[in-house]
Amino acid sequence: MNNSMIEAVVENESGRLDKVASQLFGNFSRSQLKELLASGNLLVNGQQKKPKYQVKPGDKLTLVEPEVKQLDLVAEKMDLDIVYEDDDVLVVNKPQGMVVHPSPGHESHTLVNALLYHCPLSTINGTFRPGIVHRIDKDTSGLLMVAKNDLAHQSLAAQLKNKTNTREYLALVHGNIKEAEGTIDAPLGRSPKDRKKQAVVADGRPAITHFKVLDRFGDYTLVACRLETGRTHQIRVHMKYIGHPLAGDPLYGPKKTLPGAGQYLHAAKLGFKHPVTGEELLFEAPLPPYFAEMLKKLDKRRKIN
Repeated sequence: MNNSMIEAVVENESGRLDKVASQLFGNFSRSQLKELLASGNLLVNGQQKKPKYQVKPGDKLTLVEPEVKQLDLVAEKMDLDIVYEDDDVLVVNKPQGMVVHPSPGHESHTLVNALLYHCPLSTINGTFRPGIVHRIDKDTSGLLMVAKNDLAHQSLAAQLKNKTNTREYLALVHGNIKEAEGTIDAPLGRSPKDRKKQAVVADGRPAITHFKVLDRFGDYTLVACRLETGRTHQIRVHMKYIGHPLAGDPLYGPKKTLPGAGQYLHAAKLGFKHPVTGEELLFEAPLPPYFAEMLKKLDKRRKIN
């Protein structure tokens, strides 16, 4: 079987090759990328370079993905912040930094590994995504609904498809949004320039995000984003599209941004109809400490200025 090849062109990124490559090829860690550089599986303009090579705009990075080894899905005992649970569904508050399900490069310590240890899960999504009806990015925190059996999974998936559930996120974005609220209706698909990114493209899948300004901090704005659709990286791409990328976003944000471990994005509200009882359920998760502390710092700076 031929290994797949990924290409990316340096645009605004600058600095060491291993650092820039980790931004462009987000599924690989810097240590993995250094190994790929050493083995000749990551080339710059067709040539092998050292990790300290300083990239330039226009450099083309070509990565040959190593063969995917067989993953063994293992149940792991890990702490979970369970917001709700019954015989059919579970709602968990995922921390920033936790991957939802195993994949090459993230074989263990994922949410699925922890869930498997905790309870039985639906089997509809295949071997490595049991119970997972929808997902959020590794560095996005917040609420996820999980199906414990196939009947529950079918019901929750249908609600997502029919847009009858509630998903509201809190996002800290760059710039001062003048409008009090708005709707972004722009189709999303894989970026033609970089397959690791999503972008607004004419032939993309329909994507709609409603936003409402909650607070303004001069250079930053706190918004509530309600998803009508759930495309990959939807809020991150849509907010960048209107000129207000998420603070801390290593993939879509500017280089000069707020410190942290990733984008300031939190799935704060999640609502759905219970797949068995039909009861309307709504859950909320408070901002994680790192996010809340940053808002305090911005508020203090605003008062001083």
